[in-house]
Amino acid sequence: MPGRTTHSTRVAIIGGGPAGLTAARELAGSGEVLVLERESDLGGIPRHANHWGYGVRDLRRVMTGPAYARQLAREALSAGATAWTSAMVTGIDGRSLEVTSPRGVVTVEADAVVLATGARERPRAARRIPGDRPRGVYTTGELQNRVHLHHREIGKRIVVVGAELVSWSAVLTLRHAGARAVLMTSSRPAPETYAAVALAGRVAFGVPVATDTTVERVIGKGQVEGVEVLDHLSGRRRVVACDGVVFTADWIPDHELAVDLGLELEPASLAPRVDTALRTGQPGIFAAGNLLHPVDTADNAALDGRHVARSVERWLAGATEETPGVGLLVEEPLRWMAPGLLRPGDPAPTRGRYLAWVNEYRRFPTVVARQAGRVVGRVRTPWPAAPGRVFRIPASVLEGVDRRGEEVRISLG
Repeated sequence: MPGRTTHSTRVAIIGGGPAGLTAARELAGSGEVLVLERESDLGGIPRHANHWGYGVRDLRRVMTGPAYARQLAREALSAGATAWTSAMVTGIDGRSLEVTSPRGVVTVEADAVVLATGARERPRAARRIPGDRPRGVYTTGELQNRVHLHHREIGKRIVVVGAELVSWSAVLTLRHAGARAVLMTSSRPAPETYAAVALAGRVAFGVPVATDTTVERVIGKGQVEGVEVLDHLSGRRRVVACDGVVFTADWIPDHELAVDLGLELEPASLAPRVDTALRTGQPGIFAAGNLLHPVDTADNAALDGRHVARSVERWLAGATEETPGVGLLVEEPLRWMAPGLLRPGDPAPTRGRYLAWVNEYRRFPTVVARQAGRVVGRVRTPWPAAPGRVFRIPASVLEGVDRRGEEVRISLG
């Protein structure tokens, strides 16, 4: 391995997915913009999500995941950004990064750093699902990587754990691989995805969806042979024969670098706390994309990259003042909300909306903001709040907040 060297850059972006590449494209021209991507290719998760539905909000077109990833990479590089692939940030101290790659160990010194490391699904072990330890157990990312990038077989009869959008993405990948989803399970009373998606999936793909159920055990000595499924309402257990299991959703941010930096984390999402300009608590350190809201669609993550670029530009131009902010706290059934900090003079959040996660379904809820015991904002949304997908809260609900006052509590009326 080559020896240790030092490299200086204007902006270092950690993560070459939609948020990181969009930020790189927008910032190119502000001095060197360096994208650090641990995989061998740029593009993030869309690289191996070989189905349609990408690029709608940011590129104003409908693309497959791989085509979308290639387009974002081309635009960033054409704009003048530099990218190091197979480059892992193995140490971080403020804006000084230790980067390990085939070129050796490089200390990268940056004027600004953007964390765009994304999110991942909790694997079986993190979900504490007991049973045997056979081959054929995947997360969606592992499944799509295996099928679309490495063209390997994954079995013929698969149980999909979860019923979110990404779960149906896994079903599409199974069909591409010549496999069939014999069951989709959800612990909720209804599938977590949009009703139209669930209906289309059931009709088009013939996938039975078992709600109010959980997978309690994996069975198989060499290869998966089945799973034990518990029905919450009846208390009955049954064994479903299969030769593979895909654990989908149940997201957690890839926040290890944020932890190493000592950044404040949101207690429920475990994402770094940021203000509406996507600044973290450390000067010159920003965060964007699904690291902050695990997990939203790729195009919305890309729009976060566009939003954070404006804040980085202001920082590079010398805007260093950061006044104390007002914390945004949520009450049940809201689980978390991002951004979690509101400062005087800061812009509205990306697309003028805060992002939140809920624990129970509410049809067209009223969002209420309270500060110092009084209501300072109220807005009724024309869309539902539903588990398993991001709930978008109009920024107008916080227009009456005293940004130098007490913390704000957000609830659903």
